[in-house]
Amino acid sequence: MTQSVQHILAEALATGALRIVDLTHTLSPDFPTLVLPPEFAQATPVKIERLARYDAAGPSWYWNKLTFSEHTGTHFDAPAHWVTGRDLPRNTVDTMPLDPMIRPACIIDCSRESAADPNYLLTVDDLLKWEEVNGKIPAGWWVLMRTDWYKKSGAEYANLKDDGAHTPGPTEEAIRWLIKERDIIGFGTETIGTDAGLAGNFSLPFPAHNLLHGAGKYGLQCLTNLDKLPVKGTIIVSAPLKVLEGSGSPLRVLALADAE
Repeated sequence: MTQSVQHILAEALATGALRIVDLTHTLSPDFPTLVLPPEFAQATPVKIERLARYDAAGPSWYWNKLTFSEHTGTHFDAPAHWVTGRDLPRNTVDTMPLDPMIRPACIIDCSRESAADPNYLLTVDDLLKWEEVNGKIPAGWWVLMRTDWYKKSGAEYANLKDDGAHTPGPTEEAIRWLIKERDIIGFGTETIGTDAGLAGNFSLPFPAHNLLHGAGKYGLQCLTNLDKLPVKGTIIVSAPLKVLEGSGSPLRVLALADAE
């Protein structure tokens, strides 16, 4: 008898033929957040307040009160996050389709270039060179930019200077190409945003946000452990919290990959 796809998947997970890799930073008060110009509202760090821990406030239970911005820690961007996606249907995390929450991914390794230049920009030429080795980027897949940035912490991770944040990201042309020529489902990074730190100064400011969300695509940022994944075919599980009219949310991102 032919096994069902779900049975094959269940068996692979049960036997360890598939490994599960956590791509998520711990959501904590000291994790860096995006810093905007002072005239704008800021993404505040997570706040954890203890309500009870087996004490007078709750003798048999432990729980906390959490306060955080939607775009804090490892988080998901829905189209409504940016003005270009504001009028699209099903553009918030509570109304978006379920399919994008479980999709395969291509990992573009820019770690060496980003180590040499924190302002490194992923180009169309980089993507074409990747395809020469690994084959065409399939439609409907995530493209994740590996920089190994997750290995940094604190001020080094945010890398803020007087003129802004110095972190790698994609060029406008690369994002346009990925959307128009490869029809990706979304773009992800290991840095605080899907855009480069200085992308506010580009001719099209914040092109990843502008173009991805205007096209109904999604974003993932503050990812970890992309160096532990194969360059193509990993299944990404990224289900955001179902927040009413939410523009995004922190989430636990998991990758399913063949056992090494």
